[in-house]
Amino acid sequence: MPKRVVVAMPGDGIGKIVLPEAIRVLDEIGFDAEYIPCDIGWDFWINEGNALPERTIKLLEKHKLGLFGAITSKPKDKAALELSPELQNKGYVYYSPIVGLRQHFDLDICIRPCRSFKGNPLNFIRNGSKGGFEEPQIDVVIFRQNTEGLYSGVEWTNPPATVRAALETHPKMKKFAHVASEDLAISTRIFTRGACHRIVSEAFKYARKHGYKSVTVCEKPNVIRETSGMMEAEARKVASDYPDIQLWSTNIDAQMMWLTKNPEDYGVIVSGNMFGDIVSDGFAGLVGGLGFACSANIGSNCAVFEPTHGSAPKYETLNPSIVNPIAMILSACMMLNYVDESEQADRIRNAIAKVITDGNVQTYDLMRIPGGQDVIQHGAATTSQMTDAIIANL
Repeated sequence: MPKRVVVAMPGDGIGKIVLPEAIRVLDEIGFDAEYIPCDIGWDFWINEGNALPERTIKLLEKHKLGLFGAITSKPKDKAALELSPELQNKGYVYYSPIVGLRQHFDLDICIRPCRSFKGNPLNFIRNGSKGGFEEPQIDVVIFRQNTEGLYSGVEWTNPPATVRAALETHPKMKKFAHVASEDLAISTRIFTRGACHRIVSEAFKYARKHGYKSVTVCEKPNVIRETSGMMEAEARKVASDYPDIQLWSTNIDAQMMWLTKNPEDYGVIVSGNMFGDIVSDGFAGLVGGLGFACSANIGSNCAVFEPTHGSAPKYETLNPSIVNPIAMILSACMMLNYVDESEQADRIRNAIAKVITDGNVQTYDLMRIPGGQDVIQHGAATTSQMTDAIIANL
């Protein structure tokens, strides 16, 4: 019997391509696991009215460990139009299945490392102080609260009378008193003290374990005073137990400016759901883009690992595939760390670093050319060739 069982969720588009590549690497490194494929994504929305079928939830409830590829997600009106005819006008509402997984399994800790590989032609560079250019070494890890905030799903178009009446007890709602309810769309940003404390605590634990000197709370407490203020207040409490680690605070808008001025100054960053999503994509852009952006979604007894790129459906049917599998492979490395197979994870990361440094095998994104089937004629590696190169350097 294999040592572990992993629920494999390829999802949509290029998720179906990159997930098998990551499993190839895991097999080569000797990770002892059985992979159980399951149903998730757009096809199941169209044909069943549910992008996250109950049978998939049951599998993950049983095995508690998942690898996820990518998802196609569309606004609810466009999603409804793509339902099979027999499901039209039956009350089905589209919800993102990855958000559904996070909510169902309370995967409240999202970790998104953004680390530059030496020699990556997509790395951020800037003017040097003495002329020429310099390339700062970036090693930032974003801790994103994964289940609350604007992603909690508590929102309305045309809010019920009871909801509107409750909101109108707040004096700031006076400016909307003349707006008809059918012309109102309201999304709530909900933070709880327990969730704030947990995400900040995990950020500080990680910083101490891995030798980071600072934890930065990236929010907007000068404007969103209650929710961002709660995150900052909990951070100050937690920081008192970590005198060796500095607590910094930045506003999300300022952080997006500073990350291209002095990105090497930052270590661990912690944010709520929306701002964590934004700042992690910003830092990912400095270390090669979404082709290098991996993530973990971790709860108290379940975890799902995924690249943060989308499904990129225009690339799904290209044969051979040209997409970069590294983000998916790095997500698999995070899974290895989670199950205490860190030596295997380090070997894979070192193999990726060697391929990038050598520069002999590059997917089209690393060559800075537009994607398309003709990139192979210009010397770009296919998806499987990139995986082969990584395996050859294990």
